[in-house]
Amino acid sequence: MATRVAVVGATGRMGRLVSQIVEASADYELVAELDSQAPLDQMLDAEVAVDVTLPGVSAGVVDYAIAHGLNVLVGTSGWTGERIASLERRITGNLAVGVVIVPNFSIGSVLATSFATMAARFFDSIEIVEAHHASKVDSPSGTAVRTAELMGAARAELGPVAAPHTDQRARGQQVASVPIHSLRMHGLVAKQDVVFGGNGEVLTLSHETLSPSAYEPGIRLALAATVTARGVTVGLDRLIDLRSPGA
Repeated sequence: MATRVAVVGATGRMGRLVSQIVEASADYELVAELDSQAPLDQMLDAEVAVDVTLPGVSAGVVDYAIAHGLNVLVGTSGWTGERIASLERRITGNLAVGVVIVPNFSIGSVLATSFATMAARFFDSIEIVEAHHASKVDSPSGTAVRTAELMGAARAELGPVAAPHTDQRARGQQVASVPIHSLRMHGLVAKQDVVFGGNGEVLTLSHETLSPSAYEPGIRLALAATVTARGVTVGLDRLIDLRSPGA
């Protein structure tokens, strides 16, 4: 039997893509498409809610869904480590619901973040430059925040990165001590560079999304995981095997 899905934020570019994927699959039935201001009770016929709304709306969507026994796939930015920890505390012991939070549905982006996390232990000077389309309302991006938090955790025993003059606004917003610089421009989809400075060398890990089609495999993977999820799962990397084939 097909899993009943409601998409909240269905009028946005990511919401439209999620709805198309759900409608094209025999495994799901699209039972509701809500914009970010629609009454949330419109999703109560669903078993799974997909939240692709706005940072200021997302938490309310998730709270409503889990209060009514729906599993939730979150593709909205703004879910920092602190907000996720609060969500985990609220649903600890509730074995009836699950929330999957995906800062970026691109497999390439997930791999780039994984590589950056590996490199973070070897460089003390690290900064992120992320760029998105002009209509993206939040900054820094959820992907950049997630990348910085993972690098910070990897460096826990080493301490904060070297980031001089961060009292100046042009030096970016610090997340887990890493300065993040955000661009919002026409002509872009999404791009992130993580720049590592070392003794006599610079390493740049770069990922660019050229088309929204890059998100489709990750959306399908995350949807399938959300159907049976319990507790809180963060990141597409938790859903895929990052080992090399044959390892």
